Amino acid sequence: MKDSLIYNKAFKFSIKVVNLYKYLCNEKKEIILSKQLLRSGTSIGANVKEGLFAQSKRDFLSKMNIALKESSETMYWLELLTATNYIDINTSKIVLSECEELSKILVSIVKTTRQNLKNN
Repeated sequence: MKDSLIYNKAFKFSIKVVNLYKYLCNEKKEIILSKQLLRSGTSIGANVKEGLFAQSKRDFLSKMNIALKESSETMYWLELLTATNYIDINTSKIVLSECEELSKILVSIVKTTRQNLKNN
């Protein structure tokens, strides 16, 4: 695990999401949207970890696709929380940027894995 760039980035992102969730609950008293953010934001790393222990290349691809979908959902919740003034613009930019970076890496992994499956 320690050698996996995507896993390490996803894990660090999950920590940020958990801390943001705690802030939203404790300081902003926002529970519903922040739970959605917590669920999708931490699911990225969980699916990446599952993918790293996949039973096959197709299983790996499936888990990476799920992680990619979860990152997209996480961006939505971040955008909504920002638009409704629960998250300030500076925090939003930082967290969204990290989520976008994860998405780009996941897109690359998915494309490469699909190509490898087609060629085999």
